[in-house]
Amino acid sequence: MHGPGMSGPMWMPTDPPTLGRLLAWHPQPLPVEPLACLLALVLYGTAVVRLRRRGDCWPVGRTLAWTAGVLTVAAVTCTGIGGYGMAMFSVHMVQHIVLSMLSPVLLLLGAPTTLALRALPAAGHGRKGPREVLTAFLHSRFAVVISSPLFTLPLFIASLYGLYFTPLFDWAMRSWPGHEWMLAHFLATGLLFFWPIMGIDPAPRRTSHLMRMLELFIGMPFHAFFGIAVMMSSGLVVGYFAHPPATWHISPMGDQTAGGGIAWAFSEVPTMLVLLALLAQWFRADSRTAARTDRQAVRDNDAELQAYNAYLARLAAADRQHG
Repeated sequence: MHGPGMSGPMWMPTDPPTLGRLLAWHPQPLPVEPLACLLALVLYGTAVVRLRRRGDCWPVGRTLAWTAGVLTVAAVTCTGIGGYGMAMFSVHMVQHIVLSMLSPVLLLLGAPTTLALRALPAAGHGRKGPREVLTAFLHSRFAVVISSPLFTLPLFIASLYGLYFTPLFDWAMRSWPGHEWMLAHFLATGLLFFWPIMGIDPAPRRTSHLMRMLELFIGMPFHAFFGIAVMMSSGLVVGYFAHPPATWHISPMGDQTAGGGIAWAFSEVPTMLVLLALLAQWFRADSRTAARTDRQAVRDNDAELQAYNAYLARLAAADRQHG
């Protein structure tokens, strides 16, 4: 038995979910996600090898973060989670949260844009290669718009409330391509939202660490409120999951409540990851500033401090004259 849109025995699960079935490899009509994940790992690894062959260093931590990010994408799209996400709201919500919040953070920690700019060769004079196209994009008006919080924050919120509380979700879930589009949208939305906040890769705008933290804390509560709204709903939020296979003995309302709890609780994990990354960047920036100040003081015999002491001495002399 299948619910709405559950056609194709090759890729739709027929047995009730278990941990083993959720984690097992799951076939798809077209292997889009496996190929995309493999390509992402190969391209990144090729760029790292190119840097090292010419004697440049690339932090191992960034490579590990990128690999972990790609693996999280594969974990929720290439396994049984991808199949059961078409049958259970709670499993679908795991996909949504991972793709929109956890995977983007890990991928951005890998600094893929910085790696590309360093690894791609420069085109000849008057020509445009991939590196020049990427640079032009980063300096374009379009990049300025899509990286602005006035764009990323409404898009991030709309991917929750505008999707689940309108007929758009049921429309997208009627077919496998619609479901694939939705998953790609989750990942793209997360990357756009966290890109300027993380501040690791080049971006059209550079704001202070404090302002980036503010952007993060403005967006995250909407995820928690969404989870609470789903848990407290007296009816089904979306109609697609109203008829799970009878042999699974799953309550649609109970499954929806579990999905709302996942959305509410899991939002803290990526928030803490981003916050820790921002604090680490802030600490390194302050350390570099202090080091530059110390080097300048050595070069000019601490001229700034001497000038300040002379200023204080003049004030003291003036006070004595008027005293």
